Order: sequence, then C-alpha cells, then structure tokens
Amino acid sequence: MHRLGYVLSDGFQLLSLSTQSVFEFANFVAGEAFYELNCYSEAGGEVQSSAGVRVVTHPLRSCTQADTWLVAGVFDPTAVPASEGVRKFLRRCERHARRIAGLCTGSFVLAEAGLLDERSATTHWFFAREMQARYPAIRVEEDRIFIVDGAIWTSAGMSAALDLALAMVEADLGDTVARSVAKKLVMAQRRSGGQSQHSELLELAPKSDRVQQALDYARAHLKQALAVEDLAEVASLSPRQFSRVFTAETGLSPAKAVEGLRLEAARLMIEQSRHPLEVVARETGFRDRRHLREVFVRKFGVPPQATRRSARV
Repeated sequence: MHRLGYVLSDGFQLLSLSTQSVFEFANFVAGEAFYELNCYSEAGGEVQSSAGVRVVTHPLRSCTQADTWLVAGVFDPTAVPASEGVRKFLRRCERHARRIAGLCTGSFVLAEAGLLDERSATTHWFFAREMQARYPAIRVEEDRIFIVDGAIWTSAGMSAALDLALAMVEADLGDTVARSVAKKLVMAQRRSGGQSQHSELLELAPKSDRVQQALDYARAHLKQALAVEDLAEVASLSPRQFSRVFTAETGLSPAKAVEGLRLEAARLMIEQSRHPLEVVARETGFRDRRHLREVFVRKFGVPPQATRRSARV
C-alpha cells in the first residue's frame, strides 16, 4: 500500500483536495486499495479552507512515515509563511519519503523548508517571480504545468495539480491505469509537465493599434520570415522605433514575441493534428524539424513527440 499524506494549513485552497479523486479512481481501476489517503495539519483537528469548508485532520506528530507527502497551497503564500514546525517536519520527511509535492502555492512551503534549493520548480504563475526573487537558489520555471526534480514534485496553479497527481499514478501503476483514470474523470486530455501555463496570444496585449496590427500580421503569416523590418512596415514605423515601442508595450523583443507565437501555433498543431513534424515546422515558420525540436524543448522542457503522445492519450 502506498500512503499519501496531505499537509493542510488554515486557508488552504480547497481545489488541492480534488487531486484525491485521482488516487481514489486509481484504486478503483487497479481493483485494490493501492493508495491510502489521510489529511494532516501541524496540530490536528479541524482546518478551514479559504472557501470556508472545514476538514478534520490528524496531527503531523501522529504520522511516523508516508510514501508521498502533498502540501496544499494557500491563497497568498507571501502573506502567511509556513510554521517552523511544518518546515522541520518536511525536512525530516525528505530523508524517508519517496516523494514530496507542492501543489500550486504549496511549493512556497517546500521553498521555505529549503527542499527546492538547487532544484527546478514551478508554482502558480502569479507568484512565480516572487518565488524566484525570494529564493534565488531555486530554478523557477514559471511556464511549466508541473516539474519533477528527483523526489521533489511541484505544480503550477490549481488544476495543474490534477495533472501532477495523474503523473504520479502513471509512475506508480503504469500508463494503462493512468489513461483509464483520466477517462473516468473526464479529463479532456492528459497534460505533460512541459506544457505552458500561458497563452502567447493572451500575454501579448499591446496598448497601441500599431503594435496590435503588427502582431495580427505576424499571427497570420507565421510561415514567412517575419523580420523586424516587415513588422515595422505594417506598423508604419522605422525598424528602430518599432522595436523600441514594441518592447515597451509587450515586454518582449519582436523576435522573441514571434518565436512565442510560432511555438504556440506549433504546439496546437502537434496536439490537435496528425501532421508530421516537418509539416508543423514549415507551417509555423521554423527552418526544419530539428530547429522546431530544439526551440520546443528549450521552451517546454519536453520534445514535440512527447507532447503529441500525451495529447493523443
């Protein structure tokens, strides 16, 4: 039996407990009680979620060991740091547990305990840069759904914790069980950890019509080279002026913005079509399949083939 311990604190996000359904259905599919789930808090007793729902917990001192610990996030991790008792407990667990996970902003608790130092980690995009600023020893990847670095797992915001839980089931019980669980939970698709939290189309929100027109042109002509001169002409600006205005309004250089648009278009084609990668690369403006793979892995952390396999499942 694999014992799962959820670490809760007052104000925890209720959606963190939705991951328990993943393990519940894994037991059902496996035909045995493979997972045993329990909720804990530092002192035990009732713990109130941010939504007002109360959950009865066991005190941490009553648990000598669990195979997996999952730390629930709170609404604002910067306002309420974890207690020293919880931090000490997690540091002890690191020596014995198979893995420890931070769900959404629960990653901050792991960071406060020192468990993320010199590791790659993620958290809710809204707090990712704050985590990096507070804990420079962590390699924060704010654009990942979840990350596994050794025995430490971290997930992005809210629903991404379901993807992390499903990945745990796959690691424990295999791909067939994980696929069946996803189907029974009516999860639209199983997302690999390399998928993005963001949409480039939403992130690029310029203030001026000129820059917006250039972006619209770029999205409609991704197969073309799209040099700065081309976009500047659409915006009726000189290349130097266009680059300055574009960066000021979007926070990105024109080249990086176009690369982001190409990657998002390529990712959607990979997930939603059966086109060969050579075709995907050509249609989205990459030199060839190798160039697409190189940029894709650098951005998402997984190769295009793995993203396609995950989407098909």
